[in-house]
Amino acid sequence: MPPAEPTIIALSNPFRRYLLATRPAFLSITFLACLIGLATACADGVIINPATAAVTVLFALIAHAGINVFNDYYDALNGTDDANAERIFPYTGGSRFIQNGVMSRRETALYGVVLFLAVIAAGLWLTLVSAAGLIGIGAAGLLIGWAYSAPPLKLNSRGCGEVGVWAGFALITIGTDFVQRGQFSAAPLIAATSYALLVTNILFINQFPDHKADKATGKHHLVVRLGPMKARWGYVLIAIAAYGWIIATVLIGTLPWLALIALAPAVLSGQATIALLRLSSTPRSLAPAIQQTIGAASLHGILLSLAIAAAHAFK
Repeated sequence: MPPAEPTIIALSNPFRRYLLATRPAFLSITFLACLIGLATACADGVIINPATAAVTVLFALIAHAGINVFNDYYDALNGTDDANAERIFPYTGGSRFIQNGVMSRRETALYGVVLFLAVIAAGLWLTLVSAAGLIGIGAAGLLIGWAYSAPPLKLNSRGCGEVGVWAGFALITIGTDFVQRGQFSAAPLIAATSYALLVTNILFINQFPDHKADKATGKHHLVVRLGPMKARWGYVLIAIAAYGWIIATVLIGTLPWLALIALAPAVLSGQATIALLRLSSTPRSLAPAIQQTIGAASLHGILLSLAIAAAHAFK
């Protein structure tokens, strides 16, 4: 049985309502991006500061929460989520808070603003204890997250959503490393690339159940532009790029040999690929493939961060 969509009766407790409006189950992918950043800093001999690490992780999660809330707001404005009859809740079609009368559009927008303001305040404090370059990283991350759905940029509607997601999650890792290191390094970008690609595939496969509603409301992402039959090969290419990156970077020595363990989730990606190739024309059957895609990205992030940290420990 799929989980029930939210209702105002079920969410009469304000704390629970505001918490669930952020779609907290999906915030773990941001936590893992932070974990990779902490691992790359540690691998280069940086002593991790527990306080700044904790604040970085907490407010990266709040930033992701704010982006989710703004995404719901702007998808309600353009009518995408209202028109979505083929959604697979809770993976696609938004949180349904606005559509089901749990929160108003205005309340949702204000909540997003509050979350972003909290992130900005924390980011300024972290800048004071690390270095000024963090402002650029944080500003770029918030801009990409906001512009993913918001006009006038509407990155996803213009077919740039995948690039935005990859860049956003790479920036989380880069920013987490930067707070500890106090300067820029190529290490977190190299380490984050494969993970960010697998997170991008979560977005990509989620667009198949949504593509009819998105097409009808002018949200012309790649699945809409290419059509499900052609677009399904995009999932394959992204997965190959992710795992191929790990192999290539290990072979040239920029990631430790232990990082090859992060290839294990390719089994889940392969299973999801087979399902997508078979079921792209019946996207409401894709729930298991979406779960496998989330599982692949999550397991990859865990294994990669552990491999990077362990390689340093065994030096």
